Amino acid sequence: MTAPTARVAELAEQVRGVSYGKEDASSTPRPGYLPVLRAGNITDEGLVFEDLVFVPAERISDRQRIRRHDVIIAASSGSLDVVGKAARALVDYEGGFGAFCKVLRPGPRVDPSYFAHFFKTPIYRRRVSTLAAGININNLRNEHLDDMEIPLPPLPEQGRIAEVLDRAEALRAKRRAALAQLDTLTQSVYLEMFGDPATNPKGWPTKPLGDVMSEVYRYPTYYDIAYEEIGIPEIRGELLQEDGSILTEKSSLRYISPQTSARFPRTVLAEGDLVMSVRGTIGKIGLVPPALAGANITANLIRMAPDRRLLDPTFAWHFTQTNSFKRQLANVCSSTTILTVKAPDLKRLSISLPPLTIQHLFSHRIDAVRKVKATYRTSLMQLEVLFSSLQQRAFRGEL
Repeated sequence: MTAPTARVAELAEQVRGVSYGKEDASSTPRPGYLPVLRAGNITDEGLVFEDLVFVPAERISDRQRIRRHDVIIAASSGSLDVVGKAARALVDYEGGFGAFCKVLRPGPRVDPSYFAHFFKTPIYRRRVSTLAAGININNLRNEHLDDMEIPLPPLPEQGRIAEVLDRAEALRAKRRAALAQLDTLTQSVYLEMFGDPATNPKGWPTKPLGDVMSEVYRYPTYYDIAYEEIGIPEIRGELLQEDGSILTEKSSLRYISPQTSARFPRTVLAEGDLVMSVRGTIGKIGLVPPALAGANITANLIRMAPDRRLLDPTFAWHFTQTNSFKRQLANVCSSTTILTVKAPDLKRLSISLPPLTIQHLFSHRIDAVRKVKATYRTSLMQLEVLFSSLQQRAFRGEL
């Protein structure tokens, strides 16, 4: 039996955000000021209370102060990926929300958790994408939200559904937290074994990158090539991920012919090479996996091939993630209109060089962590699929 529906306007009060001028705003706390959340504080994982703006407390009415169970929605943005993002306030918050956001404050006819879960569903996101598309900016107007209809089973049933979704969401949050802790663990292992390169407390020798890489090369000019349906994968900057991985899914790759790749032999990749973005976005670095051995790169990337007699690739990648290396890299960026790093400048940057046996030991430890992370990521993906299925079933009256 299909559950009855109700309009959002029948279930929740809509509250407009706080308007303020630049002259009223402060990026740091001040006496008599209160924080204001903006669209960037709304994430899929909930509200984040960082990068806040502070405005005089009298600019925020009592009604505009965030209360427990409020659903804060990004109502205006230049990006459809942002507009409509929603998160629930888990506690009362001594602060408000900006004019580009809205709050839906649920009333007694709806379970607050059930209500909040609706604004995470794929059906809600599809409605937002359709409704909010504008010419220059994407907007959710009051009536867009008020006129949305939500299935409304009896309150006890809403509570049961919300409990199921809350448990599934808690499992996802725990898995994300575990992955974040593993990221911290790899940093801790590096610092424990090698120390901070900026101070080099263990006294490791240092060498220029050019002395420990058998190749540091970027083609100095762009080339006009045709892409093929199959062939040699061509790696570009957007495939490089924060954790050093490189996307290998066929849908992410584009291909050049073997004949085209052969024209550029110095950038043909081997497993364990490092590839770095060196134009526009600087410093994203990927570690080439076995699946991409033999691939080639665009002219926006540079190939760095560690000399395996001196340098373990996993150690080399982690060194490039240290603040010490990033500061060196920033110092050799050149710019007219687009930031660029040149291969000769990169070769002069210094790298700590512990004994290879210790580098290998570090690599083995990181490999063990990586395997655990892979297991956790698989588990998280399964939880995401399960959660999405539960959401859709819940709001179709099938849960």
